[in-house]
Amino acid sequence: MNFSEKLIELRRKEGLSQEQLGHKVNVSRQTVSKWELGETTPELEKLLEISKVFDISIDDLVGNSKNNHVYDYLYYRRFRLHYEFQSKTTIKGVPLVHINVGYGLRKAKGIIATGNIAQGVLSIGFFSLGILSIGCLALGIVSVAGLAFALLLALGGAAIGGIAIGGVAIGIVAFGGLAVGVYSIGGAAIASNVAIGGYASAHIAIGDQTSGDILFHTNNAISSRELEKVILQEFPKTPRILIDLFKMMI
Repeated sequence: MNFSEKLIELRRKEGLSQEQLGHKVNVSRQTVSKWELGETTPELEKLLEISKVFDISIDDLVGNSKNNHVYDYLYYRRFRLHYEFQSKTTIKGVPLVHINVGYGLRKAKGIIATGNIAQGVLSIGFFSLGILSIGCLALGIVSVAGLAFALLLALGGAAIGGIAIGGVAIGIVAFGGLAVGVYSIGGAAIASNVAIGGYASAHIAIGDQTSGDILFHTNNAISSRELEKVILQEFPKTPRILIDLFKMMI
């Protein structure tokens, strides 16, 4: 008899529901259900808790023969590479913390979520979705990732957002090796309004090599007052912080 079958047998023998057993070992009913379906297996600490609930040895619980030991199970678990934790504290039915990481497709959903796929206010994962998202691929209001998409601030190898900072950055305001935006600063900067960089292309372009309507070459003396005057004349709604930043860069 394997672990999942043994768990079902013991739970029913004790007259416990999946929810009641989950409460005793501090996991959700869904987690108990996954154990019984054989989709996942518990960590050692949970095995210890389950064995105490049913007053049996871990060897008997996991279905090891008399000649085997729990170490066989641990070796198996080591290479399963899976860990899941879900806090009992919830906010409107959503766990405060949900961690679900390991081999395969592991989804985590919580206020704070960590998983291969994570969704939460603060989400950390290979793919993450949330207000603050961190991962290889992240989508959020603020995102930090290899590939980051954000409504407000994106930071990453490639970043797309309101304010984008990255190797390749695309945004309203973009900073990067290659920066594309309304306002851009970068090694190569392309913008509709103002760009500054080694190569700059924009209506107002500031750089070593420039392309646009109004050009400022960095190998010539550039007056910060003159630059400010031109920017405000062409784009009067340009935020003061950006004007000051452009003046600092020349």
